Amino acid sequence: MKGQLLNVIFFLLGLGKSFAQLNESDTAKFQLRTSVTGNYQQGNVEVLNIKSKIDFSFSPHKNWVIKSQYSSLYQAFYSAKADNDIFSRNYIYCSPQKKVYPFGIAYISTNYRRKIDTRYFAGAGITWQSINTKNTVVKFSASTVYENTKFTANNYNFAEYNGDKNINLWRGTLYAGGWSYLLEKHIRLYYDAYWQPAFNNSNNYRTQIDIGADFPIWKGLSFNALYAFTHENVVIEKVIQEDKILTFGIAYLLKVR
Repeated sequence: MKGQLLNVIFFLLGLGKSFAQLNESDTAKFQLRTSVTGNYQQGNVEVLNIKSKIDFSFSPHKNWVIKSQYSSLYQAFYSAKADNDIFSRNYIYCSPQKKVYPFGIAYISTNYRRKIDTRYFAGAGITWQSINTKNTVVKFSASTVYENTKFTANNYNFAEYNGDKNINLWRGTLYAGGWSYLLEKHIRLYYDAYWQPAFNNSNNYRTQIDIGADFPIWKGLSFNALYAFTHENVVIEKVIQEDKILTFGIAYLLKVR
């Protein structure tokens, strides 16, 4: 019930403002976006689905930017919970207006469907801005993180992990992302992809690819669509390694310079 309430709260907050990724290299002192998709159906089929996201960035000093991302997903079919997930990713950047700049990252998440009670990691890395113009942004980054994952079961698809609900390890992360305006800014295409291999076991890796588009409606308000693909190679037995989701919603960008 508590998880449902949190998702409903973020659903209501998300009715206002949303956009694709925030650019930490933007000179704005504050940026905020939220997004929401959802549906509720009763009758022959009973379904509740709420997905929300809140992102903001803040620059307390010209050489420093703090960025935080929070998202949640709740799904239920005939009152049987299918998903109840949270995801929080937080960064601190040093001199992000430069071509190459360092960052620190801290992350925490849960995933009901994949039987992940909690996962957190923290680390540091470096970003290279390949392109940063008004119409196109392309970035690449590499980082190292220490990760702890607590599962709700201890039987895995790879037997070497059996018997332990906690998996601790060091990971590398390779990331690419950006966006481009198309058709005289009538479409904004955005994309993210990352790969996270474990240093001590080639079987333990995961990847995610997000591809989305914003279609401007009026003064920053836009309709958006997002396709997300995730693959986690080490999972609890009988849990599928891949998930795919296509969502639609409303978007709006807020900047304070």
